[in-house]
Amino acid sequence: MSVEDGTRILIIDDEPLICRNCAAILSGMAETVDFALNGYDALGMIEKNPYQIVITDLKMARMGGMEVLSRIKQNYPDTMVIVITGYASVSSAVEVMKLGACDYLPKPFTPDELRGAVRKALNDRSLKLQNKKLVAQTDRQPPPTHQLIGESPQIKKVVSMIQKVAGTDATVLIYGESGTGKELVARAVHANSLRQGEVFFAVDCGTLSGNLLESELFGFRKGAFTNAHKDKEGIFQLADHGTVFLDEISNISMDVQGKLLRFLDTRQFMPLGDTKHHKVDIRLIFATNKDLKEMVAEGTFRQDFYYRIFVYPIFIPPLRERRTDILPIAYHFLKVYNKNFGKAVKGLEDAAVERLVNYEWPGNIRQLRNLIERAVILCEKDTISLKELPHLGEINEIERLIEYIPETNEDLKRVKKELRQKSTDTVEKNFIICALEKNDWNITKASQSVGLLRPNFQSLMKKHKIKLPGK
Repeated sequence: MSVEDGTRILIIDDEPLICRNCAAILSGMAETVDFALNGYDALGMIEKNPYQIVITDLKMARMGGMEVLSRIKQNYPDTMVIVITGYASVSSAVEVMKLGACDYLPKPFTPDELRGAVRKALNDRSLKLQNKKLVAQTDRQPPPTHQLIGESPQIKKVVSMIQKVAGTDATVLIYGESGTGKELVARAVHANSLRQGEVFFAVDCGTLSGNLLESELFGFRKGAFTNAHKDKEGIFQLADHGTVFLDEISNISMDVQGKLLRFLDTRQFMPLGDTKHHKVDIRLIFATNKDLKEMVAEGTFRQDFYYRIFVYPIFIPPLRERRTDILPIAYHFLKVYNKNFGKAVKGLEDAAVERLVNYEWPGNIRQLRNLIERAVILCEKDTISLKELPHLGEINEIERLIEYIPETNEDLKRVKKELRQKSTDTVEKNFIICALEKNDWNITKASQSVGLLRPNFQSLMKKHKIKLPGK
């Protein structure tokens, strides 16, 4: 276990043996681990040099843990306090949590339990400080749309890969789950390239059939097919000297894949109905949320095309794998929607922050963006609470039921039934909201994407009181 640089922990207990044992257990988690045998001495030590974590016994002869907790939270709000006690009760646990303790640990506890409580306290403190810092920045202008937000190692790797490839004309393949920001990365490559002053064309291949995509990309000549009443220049011609971003290439037909392969080799194409080739200077960037290698094995994606576009792959990790980026991204969208809606929401409450960071985000950044947009619209105060994050906040009720200890068999049956119902409702509601967010809140597309009839989909929306943004 690595020592946390600069972390100071103070243990307060009137039993020296407990203090020494706790200090030994936590010695690998902090730069400094001190202890005091009473609350008065502890407050004097904190005044001289504040601690990030304080662990205090509840019952002590000179100044009890409640008074210590109260004074620390009043004078040092960023210090995280863990209360330990040999007289554990539900009422005392509720009281210390109301006073601001971050955890409550009944004696006897194991070394792993103590280290786990301290680890959680350090994480919670880091979140609180990050939240405070971001609140202080809410008045600043939002960054350009091509800028990637976050400080996680994963996003730093993506930024580094963009910087290395942007100045070249290499073909780039961006892959990752839906909603992770693949177009944002493509725009970042273009914005940092020598083509930055030229056009950037984004094409969603998932919405265009094979023939339609081909005519959109390559153009056509008058009479090439029914209703081709005049010549039409394709995107490749219009984007000459610029960048073309082809999203969801897993949906491209084998025939179009072959024509794109030839274009990548020659930079020449032939419009539909034409008899001569046209040469252009464009850069191609591809993106997909599917496993192309698996599609090649299944025979639904051309192997030669796969190897041709797999020149410089950039993987964008899902949001749940870079949780330290969730808050900065959320505050970026908060600033954007404050400006769009003429609101002045300053930030997020601690409970909302914890819920955002611990949520799994199946819809990734797109889902987070939509959620913050809705929260800003709903927010009537200067901070966003769990009230404005309805389908995330409901998880609290499930956690409450899990923690509840039934007293009778009938009580147990009631809790199990309620837990099953609430768990099902939460999964069902998240299922519908995620489908809507992945399809830009289009009910028809969302219902089709999950295999439900539109009336059944709408009935689930009504059941869970899900409304379209702005409705």
